[in-house]
Amino acid sequence: MSARDEIFAGLRRSLHVTGEEAPRRAAVADRLARAPSGVIPARGKGGVATFKDEAARASATLTQVASPAEIPGEIARYLREHNLPATLRIGADPRLASLPWAETALELGHGPSDGHDLNAASVAFAAIAETGTLALASGADNPTTLNFLPDNHIVVLFNADVVGDMESVFSRLRATYGKSQAPRTLNFITGPSRSADIEQTLLFGAHGPRRLHIVLVG
Repeated sequence: MSARDEIFAGLRRSLHVTGEEAPRRAAVADRLARAPSGVIPARGKGGVATFKDEAARASATLTQVASPAEIPGEIARYLREHNLPATLRIGADPRLASLPWAETALELGHGPSDGHDLNAASVAFAAIAETGTLALASGADNPTTLNFLPDNHIVVLFNADVVGDMESVFSRLRATYGKSQAPRTLNFITGPSRSADIEQTLLFGAHGPRRLHIVLVG
């Protein structure tokens, strides 16, 4: 038993409790559930329109489609109009796997990137309207390497997954995954990679993708 365990055991003995009493556990759960939130600025109460404005301000591009079936065609259009090869690496996300890719000329690769992929697509866990930020959860469905290694990153975002502020993303994370089941990594991405460290000259693609294109569905 560690020193910490010994201290807590001593406290329980003095209180004549075990720590497993239902009323005590319910009181703790209720207190955590009703914990007050921090101050949220007015912009943090925005929705999809605010997200679009902030994403554009961060140099991301965005196209909206009405249904998931339109995603492959939109990605193919984007790559074609930017004179990029018709190749695309995706993870195992079932929302992408079920799409009509065969209706396009895209050549799909699956799984994590080894650094040789020019184009990749991921599905966002959520997006933050306040800052135009995408939140991407790691895992086989959407490998983290797809977020950083390819030159061109395309992110599929569903309308219902846009929230106002960062605090709401963590609330959704807890509600979606439950206790001890959260993804190992949650990446927050705002616009394409950039740096002005050298002579204050803005350079895109400094530490990741040169382009970030968002396909908003709904």
